Amino acid sequence: MRQALIEHAAALLAQRAPVTLRSLANAASVSTMAVYTYFGGMSGLWSAVRQESFIRLGDRLATVPPSRDPVRHLAALGVAYVEHALANPDLYRVMFDGAFDLPDPEGASAGLERLVDGARAAQRSGRFSADVDPRDIALRYWASGHGLTSLAVSGVLTQPDLRMHAPATAIAIFTAAGDERENAERSVAAAWRTRAVPSLPAS
Repeated sequence: MRQALIEHAAALLAQRAPVTLRSLANAASVSTMAVYTYFGGMSGLWSAVRQESFIRLGDRLATVPPSRDPVRHLAALGVAYVEHALANPDLYRVMFDGAFDLPDPEGASAGLERLVDGARAAQRSGRFSADVDPRDIALRYWASGHGLTSLAVSGVLTQPDLRMHAPATAIAIFTAAGDERENAERSVAAAWRTRAVPSLPAS
């Protein structure tokens, strides 16, 4: 029942329907008391939905296949991040709502750790400088990608602009980390070419 309530909340968000205690109880065919039983109230529910959003992001990143080109793999993780956000815009917004604590902060950081591992692999291959902390590379890549993606999800940035600026930003970060610009451009272009970024949802 706990997971069912989370799923119903996510579905209501996707439908852009109001998520209230009553609407959620009706959707799940339970009494409103169930929300208090499993989550202690709506705040607890939103914390669980926020955690679920990170879990789904992790699942999306896990679909990125390994590559002999570690920079292409790192770039593809960034594209998968964009895919997740555009396919689940309402859940994506909940992910970063700091008003609700995460039940499992370590679990929520799994996506970032994938980026750190990707940056470390690029270092081992000689594409990135050994003098740069891979976590710093991952944080810069994630923060810049999150900024552009959030603007797109909010309707401030068009998808053509996102498709232009996200790869350009990735190339700039990777070259600053020590990669040759031509190599970075080739790897990033390959990553964006092989991932299917969905269209922005209609407002």
